[in-house]
Amino acid sequence: MVNIYSDVLITDGHWRKTLAAVRALGKKRLRVTVGESTMLAVAGFSRYCHQRVVYPSALATPELFISYLHDFVSRCRPRMLLPMEDETGYLLSRHRDIFSRFTYLPITSTQKLEAARNKAHVIQLAEKLGIPVPRTWFINDLSDLDRIKDILPYPVVVKPRTGSGALGVVYPQNSVQLESQYRAIHRFFPFPMIQETIPREGPGYGASFLMDESSRVKAVFVHKRLRENPVSGGASTLRVSVRHDEIYEMAYSLLNALQWFGVAMVEFKIDPRDGRPKLMEINPRFWGSLALAIHAGVNFPWLLYRMASNENFKPVETYRLGVQCRWLLPGDLLHFIFNARRSRLMHDFFRFHAGDTRYDILSVKDPLPAVIKMLTPLTFLYDIDMKMRLRRRKTLI
Repeated sequence: MVNIYSDVLITDGHWRKTLAAVRALGKKRLRVTVGESTMLAVAGFSRYCHQRVVYPSALATPELFISYLHDFVSRCRPRMLLPMEDETGYLLSRHRDIFSRFTYLPITSTQKLEAARNKAHVIQLAEKLGIPVPRTWFINDLSDLDRIKDILPYPVVVKPRTGSGALGVVYPQNSVQLESQYRAIHRFFPFPMIQETIPREGPGYGASFLMDESSRVKAVFVHKRLRENPVSGGASTLRVSVRHDEIYEMAYSLLNALQWFGVAMVEFKIDPRDGRPKLMEINPRFWGSLALAIHAGVNFPWLLYRMASNENFKPVETYRLGVQCRWLLPGDLLHFIFNARRSRLMHDFFRFHAGDTRYDILSVKDPLPAVIKMLTPLTFLYDIDMKMRLRRRKTLI
């Protein structure tokens, strides 16, 4: 067990959002410890990382993971423990009272976290609040598929009721595909939802919030998606900071109804058929495009640390507009390769320093994480967490 004092312990060092948080905190001269189930973790090789620790797998051995972190925080007493992924955040929320004795843990209760992760609950709550949502069908018995499969407006989207991200999300093009794909997803995520597909022409938006223990807004940021991977819909590879008051108000009303605490991003997509934003889901954790918010002037990790220090500050609600941030490798490169309309992207894609464009990982002042990112596929050969994620994803394809 490493026993070096740190200001912040951040989990899930593989991910680019973790790298963004490490850089944001390290630039404030905080001592940041990065944890992951393998030493070959991108964020751990940032110049702003104070030390790296390897902990037991949160997926394979959750009890050992919790025991390790408990031992670390009880010895090293970091001011803040910052979980970055769904699995780690959910595990820590279940032990919130224990960890809060030693450190500041900025995540909400397990009950509220489960409510936000439950897409079915969120959709039904949004409808009660008057927030537009895609047409949604809830299946409670597999025989219901026969009743509706021939009347659905294909293509449709099948989504697990609980969770966030693209895992378990499929896009059946007809009733035959729906039958087989729905049953495959149902094996791992019982009775997933079926939703109408919002046409691709409609851009996606994300409204990101930081809320205190009384559900008061302490920071807000809105971005628009410009490119995604996969092209059909996935993580944003290029996005820009914007204002969108209607989306802000709808996202706030939803999180306020949940009595939210901590960070969350509420995703919307503009329906080109009526021009209205339609709710997609809540990501009840830090989001992949965190670097954009930080570059635009909303330093969510630093604001959380200020909350951990009992500092009272005015809500951060203004930021620079028109700032772009790009996940070039491999995200935007894959978008370019698999985009059937790539010829239209040639000019914009190769303008690496166009306007106010920043990058999720690439940095002249902090170059090593980009090198480590290229080596990340090696972790699928030995790291149990990465193996489990890959196996789970392959099973659902």
